[in-house]
Amino acid sequence: MKADIPGRRRFGVSVPTQVLAVLCLMYLVLYVERVNIATIAPAMTADLGLTNAQFGLAVSAFSYPYALIQLFGGWISDRFGTRRTLLFCGALVTAATMLTGLVGGLASLFALRLALGFGEGFAFPSATRAIATWLPVSRWGFAQGITHAAARLGNALTPPLVVAVLTFASWRGAFVALGLFNLIWVLLWFWIARDDPRSHPGMTDADIAALPPASARSKTAVVPWWRLARRIAPVTAVDFCYGWTLWVFLTWLPSFFLKSFHLDLAHSALFSAGVLLGGVAGDAVGGLVSDRIYRRTGNVLAARRNVIITGMLGAFVFLIPVVLTHDLTVVAICLSLAFFFSELVVAPIWAVPMDIAPDHAGAASGMMNFGFGLAGILSPLVFGLVLDLTGSWTAPFCASIALLLVGAGLSFLMRPDKPFDPGGG
Repeated sequence: MKADIPGRRRFGVSVPTQVLAVLCLMYLVLYVERVNIATIAPAMTADLGLTNAQFGLAVSAFSYPYALIQLFGGWISDRFGTRRTLLFCGALVTAATMLTGLVGGLASLFALRLALGFGEGFAFPSATRAIATWLPVSRWGFAQGITHAAARLGNALTPPLVVAVLTFASWRGAFVALGLFNLIWVLLWFWIARDDPRSHPGMTDADIAALPPASARSKTAVVPWWRLARRIAPVTAVDFCYGWTLWVFLTWLPSFFLKSFHLDLAHSALFSAGVLLGGVAGDAVGGLVSDRIYRRTGNVLAARRNVIITGMLGAFVFLIPVVLTHDLTVVAICLSLAFFFSELVVAPIWAVPMDIAPDHAGAASGMMNFGFGLAGILSPLVFGLVLDLTGSWTAPFCASIALLLVGAGLSFLMRPDKPFDPGGG
C-alpha cells in the first residue's frame, strides 16, 4: 500500500494534478510557437516581400503534416507512450521555431512551418492519451477545457509578448527567443511524466483508486482503423467547421486590426490579445459546464453535444456584426464574444473521442483532430487568396459564419453516448 508520504505531494498538489499542470503549460507554449508568426507577419512579409496569399500558404504549411499525423499520431502515443512521444515533439518544435529566424524567403519558411507542424502533430492526441491515463472520467471535460484554455491564454499572450521581444530584437531574434521558451515544459515533462501512473513514486493509493479502469489505460497495438474512422467521422467534420474559424482568428487577427482599422503594431497586438482572452474563458467554461451536466444528469450526449451546438450558434450570431459595421469598439467586442462561444466547443469535442473509444483515446482523438488540421490547410490559404482578390475582409469572414452554422447541424450526427464496439463499430 502506498501511504500519503510527505514529499510525494509537492505543495499539497497530487501527482495527477501536477501532470495536468505541465500539460497546460505545454498547450500554452505550443500555441505561442504556432501563432507567433501572425504578430510577426507585417515585419516578416515586408522584409521577405511576401503577398497575403504567399503568407497564407506558408502558414498553411504547418497543417499538412499536422493533419496527416492526426491519423496515426495518437496510435504512436498509444503504442510507445506519452512520455517519449511528447519529448520528441518538444525537441522538434524548439528546433523548428529557432531556425525560422534564419529563413530567407517563401521556400525556407514553408519548410520550417512543415517541420513545426510535424512536431506539434503528435502533441494533442498524446496529451489526450495522458489525460485518459492520469485522470478520472469525471474530470475529462474539465481537463480538456483547462488545457485548451491554457492554449488560448498562449494565443492572447503571444501578440504583446512578441511586440515586447521585438523592442529588443528583430523578428528573427524573436523566433530564437521563443524557441528557447519552449524548453521549459520539455524539461518539466521529462522530470514528472511516466507512461504508467502507478509506476510514479508520488502516487498514493487514493490517486490510483481514482484512475480510469485498466482498459482505458492500456496500450493497444491493434487499432480497428476503418471502423474507428467511420465512427469518429461526424466528430471530424464538426471539428473542421470549428477549426476553420479558429485558424481565421489565429492567423489574421493582428493584420485585420492593423490594416482594416489602420492601427499600429502595438495597438493591433493589444486588441488581438483582448479578443483572444475571450477564448481562455470559453475553453474553461465549456469544460466546466460539460462536466457539470454530466455529473448532474449522467447524460453524456447532453454534456457534450448540447454545449458544442451552443458554442457554434453563439459564434455564428456574434460574427455577423463584424461584417456589418466598421466601428472598432463594436467589432472588438463582437469578435471577443464570437471567440468565447466558439471555444465552448473545444472541451466537449475533445472529450467525445474519449467517451466513444477510451481504449483508443489517442488514435480516436487524432482522427477527430484531422478535421482541425485540414481546416488549417485550407483556411489561411483561402482567406489570403480571397483577401488579395477582393481587397475586403468581409467575404472571408462570411465563409466562417456559414461553416459555424454547418457545424452546428453536423453536431447532431455525433453519438458520444454509444461506446465504440471494435467488433461491430
